[in-house]
Amino acid sequence: MTAPRSCSAPQPEAGHPVDATWTEAPWPVLVADRHGRFVHLNDAARLILPNAASGARFHEQVPAWLDQAHQQIIGGAGPGGTAEAPHGAIDDRFFEAHPTLDAEGQVVWWLVDETARRLAENALAEARKRSEVLAEASSTLLSTLNVPRCLEVTASMAAEHLAEAAVLVAPPQGRRCSLTYARRGGSVVQSTRQIDVTGVPGLREALQGFPPVPARWINSADIPDWAIPDGFAGPVGSVIVAPLPGHGVPAGALILLRSSTEQAFTEGEELFARLFAARAGAALSAARLYTEQAAITATLMRDLLPPRLHTVHGVEYAGSYRASKDHEHVGGDFYDIHPGAGPSEETLAVLGDVAGKGLEAAVLTGKIRNTLHALLPLAEDHEHILNLLNSALLTSHHARFVTLALASVRRHGGRTQLRLTSAGHMPPLIVRTDGTVEEADTRGTLVGALPTVTAHTATTVLDPGESCLLYTDGITEARGGPLGDELFGEDRLKQVLAECAAIPAEAVVERVQMLAAQWLGSGRHDDMAVIAITVPKSDAYAVPDGQADSGPAGGCGA
Repeated sequence: MTAPRSCSAPQPEAGHPVDATWTEAPWPVLVADRHGRFVHLNDAARLILPNAASGARFHEQVPAWLDQAHQQIIGGAGPGGTAEAPHGAIDDRFFEAHPTLDAEGQVVWWLVDETARRLAENALAEARKRSEVLAEASSTLLSTLNVPRCLEVTASMAAEHLAEAAVLVAPPQGRRCSLTYARRGGSVVQSTRQIDVTGVPGLREALQGFPPVPARWINSADIPDWAIPDGFAGPVGSVIVAPLPGHGVPAGALILLRSSTEQAFTEGEELFARLFAARAGAALSAARLYTEQAAITATLMRDLLPPRLHTVHGVEYAGSYRASKDHEHVGGDFYDIHPGAGPSEETLAVLGDVAGKGLEAAVLTGKIRNTLHALLPLAEDHEHILNLLNSALLTSHHARFVTLALASVRRHGGRTQLRLTSAGHMPPLIVRTDGTVEEADTRGTLVGALPTVTAHTATTVLDPGESCLLYTDGITEARGGPLGDELFGEDRLKQVLAECAAIPAEAVVERVQMLAAQWLGSGRHDDMAVIAITVPKSDAYAVPDGQADSGPAGGCGA
């Protein structure tokens, strides 16, 4: 849109002489002949061309743009021969010139003052440009939650659209600050160094979130070398220091620099710089908040994720976990291995299934794992441990229960002794070397629901090449198959295990999870967890009387 003209000059018809009506018009009127001399100019024209007089050379008294238009008219172009009226500046005002030919071949130039309209159009164009820059800044900065990338984009855009160079100063850590340097058309450089923020007027206040210091108060000669990017052309001529407001805490400050050869920052540019800094500060604050929350989540998640399992005292342990939803990493199923202090001590393997799914169930699994870790000195009596855990769950604010399978493992000579206890859980399965699959004779009540837990512990022995599998109902209740509605089931699981005789624990786990996943297809499922305890078939792990340790202890405790 353009600003409407306040008035337009009336133009006489071609062939009519200039009379007193036109000479007394309020608009500047110039009359020149075909020979390039002034014939007449009215009083309004004398105000803008005080040196012009009748008989003077036209090109000596008027701007070049008007003389060029006059030459085109007398050369035969005629009025309206160009698509746009001739226009240009006279001193500090802007005019459009409209020509009229009279009967004697003279050209009457009507000058229409377009200064106000042009200023309005320029202001509108500048406002549009700044709005586009702010929109681009918001879109670009908010599209990344990476703090270094956000710093880089902020400094780069500031140097490109606001100044010749920009320095972004992050909140100091002691006397050291993260600095991001950018030059227009150059690369962005990030560094961390010890600086004196009081060296730049207004910088300390900006880093504390106080209002910015006006640019006219800052002496460019006071800017220290560290605040000037390498390769900056010429001495600093004008400086803006703008705070980057964050979410309650300042996100830093932005230093904008122009050389002495550039125009000094105007008040409008200072205001625009503050608007840009506000957008950048909000984006930086969001990126830092996300980074902090991601770090906290990762720290907490490490204690909730299933541990990595290894060989402990000559016995292989392998585990696998798959959450009910692909985008989740934790859930209600869990497992742990608590290695014995030495080869003669039992290693406790625990697999459990908390009622429910997702993060709430995972939080409870973390508490259960920590409680069981604290009860390790009492691991010789599985039922006693289960009752202590049951009491802890009943007195907590959680209303969930858990099923557990415990396996105490001790290597003795070439054989491995197992004590297996199920508390409301599916009994462990034993895979013999000939492919026979046995179900451990253990049973018990679930934990966290009744005043006491009753459980029966079964004992068995694994020879080299034999395995014991602990699993959750997410495996057997996986619904899929040809029609998508059939359970994987215990019988199918036993058939899979019959093919896993004398293979490593890792291979057993991978095969069970792979076949269960194939059975599911893309269907929904519960959390699935599996632990395989395998005595290696190789004699390399044989230990006399259980007094030596041929394998490294795994750091897999909760």
